[in-house]
Amino acid sequence: MKINLQAKNMELTPAIHDYVIKRVTNLGKLLSQIEEKSGEILVRFNVSKTTKHHKEGEVFEADCSINIKGENFYANVVMEDLYQAIDEVKEKLFNDIEKNKDRKQTLFRRGASSVKKMLKGLSKRNPFTSKY
Repeated sequence: MKINLQAKNMELTPAIHDYVIKRVTNLGKLLSQIEEKSGEILVRFNVSKTTKHHKEGEVFEADCSINIKGENFYANVVMEDLYQAIDEVKEKLFNDIEKNKDRKQTLFRRGASSVKKMLKGLSKRNPFTSKY
C-alpha cells in the first residue's frame, strides 16, 4: 500500500502525519485482504486549511481517495477540528469499501444461485442473458 500525504495552507507536523498514518493503517486491516487478491493500493490523503485568515468555524478540510484495482473511493469532510475531520473521512471510506465488497458478494451469490437453478432444471431463465 502506497500512502501519499499532502498539506495545503498549513504545516504538516509530525503529530498530524502520525495520526493520518495511524488512521489509514486502521483501514489497512480491511485493505490488506483486498491487496492480497488484487495487488497494489494507492492512497492519497490531503489535509488543508480552507482559508488563511479564518480562526474559527469550519476551517479544516480532509479528503482521501483510494484506488483499488481501477475502482476509486473518495471522501471529503470540512470540520472545525482537523482530527475529527480525519476520523470522519476514515469512517466514510470504510463504509463505502465494505458496502462495495458486500455488493460484489451478493451479486456473485445471486448469479451462482441462478446458474444452479438452471442446471437443476427448476428455471428456464438463462442467467447470462436474463431471458427465458
